[in-house]
Amino acid sequence: MAVRIRLQRLGKPKRPYYRVAVMDQRSKRDGRALEVLGQYDPMAVEYSDKFKVNAERLSYWLSQGAKPSDTVADFIKKSSSNDK
Repeated sequence: MAVRIRLQRLGKPKRPYYRVAVMDQRSKRDGRALEVLGQYDPMAVEYSDKFKVNAERLSYWLSQGAKPSDTVADFIKKSSSNDK
């Protein structure tokens, strides 16, 4: 089973809200997640409020071979540079 870390869309029309979820690569975008790691709110004003993720669980899933989607990889890179 190929595991990906990707965004799962929630929210209302024209008011998106996303979960950062670990999912089987073949499942639907809004399908069943193995684990929810965090959230992404594109409508938030501050970047620290936009992307929140449990770093401990993220590193666990990455060590198990889960690959982040391109979008999630960019968010991880930005959040790690903002922490320093």
